[in-house]
Amino acid sequence: MNDADLAAHLAHVAGRLLLEVRESGLFSARALGKAGDQTANQFLCHAIREQRPEDGLLSEESQCDGTRLARSRVWIIDPVDGTREYGEGRTDWAVHVALAIDGVATVGAVALPGLDLVLRSDAPAALPAGATTPRMVVSRTRPAAEAVAVAEALGAELVPMGSAGAKAMAIVRGEADIYLHTGGQYEWDSCAPVAVAAAHGLHVSRADGRPLIYNQQDSYMPDLLICRPEWAEPVLTIMREQPAVA
Repeated sequence: MNDADLAAHLAHVAGRLLLEVRESGLFSARALGKAGDQTANQFLCHAIREQRPEDGLLSEESQCDGTRLARSRVWIIDPVDGTREYGEGRTDWAVHVALAIDGVATVGAVALPGLDLVLRSDAPAALPAGATTPRMVVSRTRPAAEAVAVAEALGAELVPMGSAGAKAMAIVRGEADIYLHTGGQYEWDSCAPVAVAAAHGLHVSRADGRPLIYNQQDSYMPDLLICRPEWAEPVLTIMREQPAVA
């Protein structure tokens, strides 16, 4: 299968495995997240190495040996994005499978297993109409101060939500308009959502407008902006007035 089909299939199957682990009733709430992470990671890593042995691989749940840095094509995965939400039995968690080519998030699939959905970079749909009053997704436990400040400046409604993938896909699905994150993430948190969002015509960048570059030696990514195109410049203008982004 081609790269897009592979990414979508992997995300879907990993999501199904995660649901089965959760529904088995064999794990305490405390142990469920680790069990799910390890199960999905083993499946995804073995499958990618079997199907694309020449490509690099970066996973949240596996130690990186650095060989990916010499590869043009690198799979970047997050087996469970939103471990807390997964363990709590919520639906706002995701599975991320992405392929970065020369540092660009090129192919991506984001599974929302709790909603039985897989959103793909190769199957973009027309964006639903945006709201007159913008809706900004933020962390349901720790909303970033910068995001709250931007929301206040825009008169935006705050929409608390779980994982990064769930937030980004809320923009794709027309449930929100802006996702601004300034609390620090890693490449696996955003690569697949960025590929899917960009394919759907959304704005994707760093919080100051710089491009997102993947497969870096340091996988830490300080910030992220995914939003409807009409809100990109208003958000970036406000962010430029904030302290400089590192």
